[in-house]
Amino acid sequence: MSKRELKKYVAQLTKEQLEEQVMELYEKFSPVKVYYNFVFNPKEDTLLQEAKLKVTNEYFPVRNPGRKSKPRAKMRRSVAQKFIKHFILLGVDPFVVADLMLYTIEIAQTFAAENPIKSDTFYKSMFNSFEQATNYCVANGIFIEFKERIIGISAEAMSKKWQNRYDFETLIEKISIL
Repeated sequence: MSKRELKKYVAQLTKEQLEEQVMELYEKFSPVKVYYNFVFNPKEDTLLQEAKLKVTNEYFPVRNPGRKSKPRAKMRRSVAQKFIKHFILLGVDPFVVADLMLYTIEIAQTFAAENPIKSDTFYKSMFNSFEQATNYCVANGIFIEFKERIIGISAEAMSKKWQNRYDFETLIEKISIL
């Protein structure tokens, strides 16, 4: 069904029928329920803190009291990407989305500063996240507000001699031209 056909169908429904269908969608489909819960009670700060906690746990896992060994960091970029995609889908404020995007890279850099990373994919992944965050900030007109953090991330990659550090620097130079 096309959007046009859907509009035509919805236009012919009575108010009661439309209300009934929306309630049915709410009850049947979890994404609809999540969306309406967010729309009517947008606790963006709470969502952001929960996301940051889970991202931090990917790099600095919390030890269970019953476990003797220290849990290993999983360092999955996909966890943060899932939150970012979800936030964008819900229509969360761009400042909150950008904050999470940059936080993800900053926590990974903190981890990399304390632990040697041998995987090339880690560095490539972090640059992809950096590029995505930077482009998001530019596209949403909030680059100036996050410029200091963005430059700080690039400077950290340079100071720690990341193998792709010049990619970070090149991206900063391209954006500075804009």
